[in-house]
Amino acid sequence: MSWETPNARAFLEHVFKVAVESAKPFNAIQKNLPEPPRGRCVVVGAGKASAAMAAALDAAWPDVDLSGVVVTRYGHALPAGRIEVLEASHPVPDEKSVEAARRMFAAVSDLKPEDLVVSLMSGGGSSLLIAPAGAMTMADKKEVNRTLLLSGATISEMNAIRRKLSLIKGGRLARAAFPAKVVTLAISDVPGDDPADIASGPTVEGSGFDERAFDIARRYGMDLPQAAWDVLRSADAAPAVWHPQVRPKVVASPGMALLACAGVAREYGVTPLMLGDALQGEAKEAGRLMAGIATSAKRNGQPIKGPALLLSGGETTVTMGKEFRGRGGRNTEFLLSLAIELKGADGIWAVAGDTDGIDGSEDAAGAFVKPTTLHQMKESGVDPRKCLADHDSYIAFREIEDLLITGPTLTNVNDVRAILVA
Repeated sequence: MSWETPNARAFLEHVFKVAVESAKPFNAIQKNLPEPPRGRCVVVGAGKASAAMAAALDAAWPDVDLSGVVVTRYGHALPAGRIEVLEASHPVPDEKSVEAARRMFAAVSDLKPEDLVVSLMSGGGSSLLIAPAGAMTMADKKEVNRTLLLSGATISEMNAIRRKLSLIKGGRLARAAFPAKVVTLAISDVPGDDPADIASGPTVEGSGFDERAFDIARRYGMDLPQAAWDVLRSADAAPAVWHPQVRPKVVASPGMALLACAGVAREYGVTPLMLGDALQGEAKEAGRLMAGIATSAKRNGQPIKGPALLLSGGETTVTMGKEFRGRGGRNTEFLLSLAIELKGADGIWAVAGDTDGIDGSEDAAGAFVKPTTLHQMKESGVDPRKCLADHDSYIAFREIEDLLITGPTLTNVNDVRAILVA
């Protein structure tokens, strides 16, 4: 295949689309259902994919006594038959997030041993399901979420704090369902695919019950409300007895999506190189690192000879600080840093995007990089280095019409990054 920018962009767009399709909830849920219960089935769920997951379950079990409630982000809802779908705010929670938690506690009350709770969890659920602990108010929870998002902490570190500050996360919803059997089906958006980190694990016990949350907050110098610090310092109440009926299962993950991308590459005669599905760290630093790998592959055929596709996933971070004013997400920041380091190198293209269709809080999933990216930005009056310093990567790619726009995809296996080396 002759690699020119139109062909390269179409190829990379197809790769990203295949990654998203591989993680769509319908097949993932229907292939992983447990045995139907002898009694009732109550469905609970939270996350950007929860409505689509619920719809798949409702369609698969038409003859089961089934009811329930799930919550998803505004704009991500769809009909789910007998399961009610609520909407709430993401990434900062609102009162609807609190109402969703109340509704789920009510849904799992008064169950019997023959009943089954199916918990459908996906990325984004942490802000969509809120039950403040201690004396915390809704305003406190909003401030905590904003602080976490600006802190530079990893998703696992943020979720350790969220679990400690919550009355529903860290398995507490599963405790409320006792003595019913609880099965958790999760679409992973977190490095390592730990079910306790997906939506902060409402039906999965957190590792070590998150004694490290206080130290994490202090290490990052987080400016949290006093009520939050009081909860972080407090000792956890003795956990209820955990019964062996709580079984989490990851039904779609970043690694699965990258394997699908690798299959597309081989179909086009391109050799895939998997660089990991759990990459973390600063987005701009990841961009510099990947630029170095791509440049070495192009010049020296190391660590792989072209045509090759460098694939990675996971969730990088953007440490913005309190005075943040820019527009962009971790994927566009990664790509802008990558483009700056590549310096217009010929024969290298890239795409990066969040598989839920939303990079940060903007309307783009991510963007594309091509050999002419820096030149086009400068021609359009954009200073790439200033945009990177100001975390204004969305604006930089918007000006040259290289944003990746998908709309809500109704799934979420985190970021997919693909760099094509011709």
